[in-house]
Amino acid sequence: MKVKFERRKFMFGYQGKILRVDLSSKTCKVEALDLDMAKKYIGGRGLGTKIFYDEVPASVDALSVENKFIVATGPLTGTPTPTGGRYMVVTKSPLTGTIASSNSGGYWGAELKFAGYDVIIVEGKSEKPVYIMIEDEKVEIRDAAHVWGKVTSEATEILEKEVPAKSRVMTIGPAGEKLSYMAAVMNDVSRAAGRSGVGAVMGSKNLKAITVRGTQKVAIANDEMLKNVVKDCTAKIRENGVTGQGLPTYGTAVLVNIINENGVFPTNNFQTSQFADAEEISGETLTEKYLTKKDPCYRCPIACGRYCKVDDIEGGGPEYETIWAFGGDCGISNMGEVIKANYWCNEMGLDTISTGATIAAAMELYQKGFIKPEDLDGTPLEFGNSQAIVEWTKKIGLREGFGDKMADGSYRLADAYGVPELSMSVKKQELPAYDPRGIQGQGLQYATSNRGGCHVRGYLISPEILGLPEKLDRLTLDGKAKWVKIFQDFTAFIDASGLCLFTSFAMGAPDYAAMYNAVAGTELTADDVLLAGERIWNIERIFNLEAGIDPSQDTLPKRLLSDPIEEGPSKGHVTRLSELLPEYYALRGWGTDGIPTQERKDSLGL
Repeated sequence: MKVKFERRKFMFGYQGKILRVDLSSKTCKVEALDLDMAKKYIGGRGLGTKIFYDEVPASVDALSVENKFIVATGPLTGTPTPTGGRYMVVTKSPLTGTIASSNSGGYWGAELKFAGYDVIIVEGKSEKPVYIMIEDEKVEIRDAAHVWGKVTSEATEILEKEVPAKSRVMTIGPAGEKLSYMAAVMNDVSRAAGRSGVGAVMGSKNLKAITVRGTQKVAIANDEMLKNVVKDCTAKIRENGVTGQGLPTYGTAVLVNIINENGVFPTNNFQTSQFADAEEISGETLTEKYLTKKDPCYRCPIACGRYCKVDDIEGGGPEYETIWAFGGDCGISNMGEVIKANYWCNEMGLDTISTGATIAAAMELYQKGFIKPEDLDGTPLEFGNSQAIVEWTKKIGLREGFGDKMADGSYRLADAYGVPELSMSVKKQELPAYDPRGIQGQGLQYATSNRGGCHVRGYLISPEILGLPEKLDRLTLDGKAKWVKIFQDFTAFIDASGLCLFTSFAMGAPDYAAMYNAVAGTELTADDVLLAGERIWNIERIFNLEAGIDPSQDTLPKRLLSDPIEEGPSKGHVTRLSELLPEYYALRGWGTDGIPTQERKDSLGL
C-alpha cells in the first residue's frame, strides 16, 4: 500500500512525518510530526520518549500488546554532519521496567530519513510473524514465517533478496523471538540497539524485521553554513587524540590497557579490579592479530568499528565493552574466543554487555556452590574457561537448558538463588566495564541512570580517565555531582540529535548547537543544548517514577559500596555514593527524596 500524506508545516532537518503501523489490524498510516514538540525535544531519544510518554501508560507490561515500539531519528540523522546516522529505539524495558531508549549506528537510521520518516510507531501484535517493508511512500506488512527462527545474518541475507535493492535491514535474532530480556535489535547485521531488552519487545509483537529504502533528501536550512560547520567539527574530530588517533587505530578496545592500568577494569564479576592478562585482549592485540578492516558507520570520520576474523568466523566487532564482558569479567584472556562470543551475540541478537556479565555472575554463583555441576549439561562455567563464553552465549540465545535461566539477565538469575547482590547491576541492568569504586563520578552516573546500569548516559570516563574536556581527579568527590548532571544532559541532547556520543570527545555544546542551527535554521545556544537535554532527562525520570522505579533504586551493588578494591592504583576505595546523591538531587532541582519538584517541572515545560 502507499501511505498518503499532505505536508502541513515544514521544518528543515525533519521530514515532518510519523509512520504508524498497527500490527493487530495490519494497517499503516502517516501522521504529521508535531514540529513544536520536535523543537522542544529535538528528536531521537527526546522525541521518541515524549511520544511514548504521551501514548503509553507507565504501568504497561513491557511484553504485552499494549506496549509500543518506537523508532526515532534525530534532525541531524541523514545529513552531512559527522556521524549523522544514529537512531533510537524507545519502549518500556522488560529487563528493568524503566523507559528504554537504545541507540544504534550503521546505515539504517539514515535510510529511514531518506524514506521520508522521522519516527515509526509500531503498536499492537501480529497473529503470525511478519516484517515491515518500507520504500519511500510504499509500506507493506509481509509474512515472515520463512525467516522466523533464523539468525540475524541469514535473515538479513534472505530479506535483502526480496525487498528493493539497497534496502537496509533491522531485525531480531532467536533471542528476541524467544523474549530474552537481554535481546537486542540488530541492523546492518552487526550494529545493535543493544541494551534494555528492546529486541524482546519487537519479538513480543511477532515482528521479525523492518526493511527500509529511501530516495529522498533531508532539507538543509543553510547549506553553506553547514558546510563550514561540518568542516570545522570534522577538523576537531581528526585533531583530537582520542577520535583522531586512538579510536581509528585500535577501536574502542584502545581502552582496555588504559582502564586496567588505572585499576578499574572489573575482573571475575567485579571481585577484583585488575586483569593480569589484559594485554592479551587489548585493542593493540585485536588490531595486530585479528583485524580485517575498519567498519565505519554512516558519515563517520572516526571509523572505530572493527571487522575481525578468527578461524572460520568473521564479522563486525568486538567493542571494548564486549571484550571486557566476555574477557576480564569472565577471567578469560583468549581473544579468539571473545571474538566468537561477540559473533554469536550478533547472530542471536543479544546485548553483549548483559550477556557477558550474566555469564560472569553465573560463574561466581558456580564458584560459590549455588549452581551445581549437574545443572549444566556438561557445559563448563568456571572463570577462565574460554569454551564457556561461546557455548553459553548460544544456549542463552536459544533458551536451551540452563541457558533459559540465564536469558533474563543476571539479577533474576542471582535472585533465584537468594543472592541478588551477586548481580553487578543497577535497576536490574548489568553494569559495563568500569569499576566505580575507583571512578567516583562514574559511580554516581551509574546509580542515577534512567535506564539502569549504563555508561553512555553521561560518560564520566571522559574527564575522569581520559582528561576530556579537562582532567578530573577520579578518586575525589569535588564537583562530581555537577559534572554528572552536565554530562547526562549533554549526552541526552546528542542522542536526540542523531549523532554519535564519541563526537563529544572532541566537540562541545557550541559545536552541536552550530550544527543543529545550520540544519534546522534555528538559533540554539550552548545553554539551550543543555536545557533540552535536561528536559529529556526529567521526562524519563518522571516516567520511571510513575512505573514504580522509586529513588531507592538510585544505588549500586553492595560490593561496590562496602568492599574496598584490594589491589592496584585504586586500592582501598569504595564508591562514596551516599555523599554525592544529596548534592546531585539538589542540582537537579529535585526534592531530597529524589523526585522532581513541581517548580522544576514547570521551568522545563513539563
